Amino acid sequence: NVTVGQPQVAYRETILGNVDYEHKHVKQTGGHGQYAHIKFRLEPWNPGDGFQFENEVKGGRVPREYIPAVERGFIDAMTKGPYAGFPMVDIKAVLYDGTSHDVDSSENAFRTCSRTGFKGACNKAGLQLLEPVMNVEVTAPEEFTGAVSGNLCSKRGKITGMETRGKVSIITGEVPLAQMFGYSTEIRTITSGRGNFS
Repeated sequence: NVTVGQPQVAYRETILGNVDYEHKHVKQTGGHGQYAHIKFRLEPWNPGDGFQFENEVKGGRVPREYIPAVERGFIDAMTKGPYAGFPMVDIKAVLYDGTSHDVDSSENAFRTCSRTGFKGACNKAGLQLLEPVMNVEVTAPEEFTGAVSGNLCSKRGKITGMETRGKVSIITGEVPLAQMFGYSTEIRTITSGRGNFS
């Protein structure tokens, strides 16, 4: 059986503001338990730069061997954002304090602690969805210029330029990818089959 439908848009998620967060992971079972405690800060990072991790722990409050586990926990959590399940981008995480236990602390405990704490911090900071926006160039006979530009604006698009070459108009703009599926049929309908786009 074939599932027919529009392609999935590659949305991303990111945080809206700075947040300081503290998370403690304590689990007691027979034998060794699990203990990890971290204090960290999340900040929005430069668009397109992905993820940045900084360690500012002083005096070995979080043992050095567990720092990479904290970073890995953050990276794990970013693969599926809490807002809509899309990968997270453009976030800076700064680990600045925490505590550990001589017997119960482990890499696994710190990784779990940072993964759970990261999601809690994101919800506190506020989340937003990022969507891909495409550069669009539409070529159509001059008499259809108004109809084409009006149609692009109705798709949450932004017209960035308009020029005429002979009897042909070239309209450039930026339109969210989600609005562009099936546009080839739409542009043919608007322009009586004489318009095209890239």
